[in-house]
Amino acid sequence: MTSRREFLATTAALVAASCRSRSDAPPAGSVELGPLESRLNIYNWSDYISPDVIPGFEREFGVRVVYDTFESSEELLARLQAGASGYDLVVPTTYGASALIETGLLAPLSSRYLTNLGNIAPVFRGLPHDPENRFTVPWQWGMTGIAWRTDRIADAPQSWSVFLDTTWAGKMTMLDDLRDVLGAFLRYRGRSANSVDPAELAQAGRDAAAARKNLKAYLSAPVKGQLIAGDVWLAQLWDGDAAQAKKEQPAIAWVLPEEGSTLWIDSLVIPATAPHPRAAHAFIDYTLRPEIAAKISTVTGYGSPNQAAMPLIPNPVPYPAENDLARLEIQKDLGRASALWDDVWTRVKSG
Repeated sequence: MTSRREFLATTAALVAASCRSRSDAPPAGSVELGPLESRLNIYNWSDYISPDVIPGFEREFGVRVVYDTFESSEELLARLQAGASGYDLVVPTTYGASALIETGLLAPLSSRYLTNLGNIAPVFRGLPHDPENRFTVPWQWGMTGIAWRTDRIADAPQSWSVFLDTTWAGKMTMLDDLRDVLGAFLRYRGRSANSVDPAELAQAGRDAAAARKNLKAYLSAPVKGQLIAGDVWLAQLWDGDAAQAKKEQPAIAWVLPEEGSTLWIDSLVIPATAPHPRAAHAFIDYTLRPEIAAKISTVTGYGSPNQAAMPLIPNPVPYPAENDLARLEIQKDLGRASALWDDVWTRVKSG
């Protein structure tokens, strides 16, 4: 099984590697899915697609798309694990995909309908959460760090400890996501962002509770607007969202804290209950076209796993630099320890 460090080292080594040919694409199932359906239901993160991708797909394939959004992995997992049906495509992050695979909630992919799989960079295939590439197709990748207004805060924040500093109290936010918030304070103490040690989590909870007193709120995607307006000066934020905000407000910058953070990979997956699996495959293959993948990353500001798309992106997100490698960690499924994390997070948010 590939370790975090091995994965990132391989990523850096393959920055300049050429795209694999389609004949070199990883194997998947080849189940016959029947005729293309006339409808497709997608459940994705907000602000995570180019606005012309859905209309383009609808025109070319004659499929009507219903597109819903969510704001956290927990929201997605809770909805699917509670038995919500009707979605044909959802976009979980790495640990979310692991949980869905382990609980039998995903359908295996059929490679006969995915002719563009070879455009995915080799480093984003065969990962520990789906080693045989049976269930997931990488969508976007990114990192969690700190965004700030350079016209309000002169010096770049270097550490997660900035959220414990009262200097910017009331002008800071952290993500409304337990994995990112508790993970940040675990890293601050030199621990793994995937820790399941009760004592380490208890300390992360105490740090998060102390930081909470300085926060304006816990906000995920909506914080972009507040950073742009200047209502928030400093925020825990994903690098792509910070890039989106910077397009409207050049005074916004982003940094990876010195203690490190998480690197995540979101994937397209098909729920086992999907009513329109052929249309789901058609959409996956459509977004694997280099020109479509490039449109998506150009708008979202996130990294593209599609190596063939990289030359078409005006400012592509490079793979992590050598000095960042040891500071990045892929989030893993916590298994039974999820209950412990939930308990700590509930106490933090309840004050």
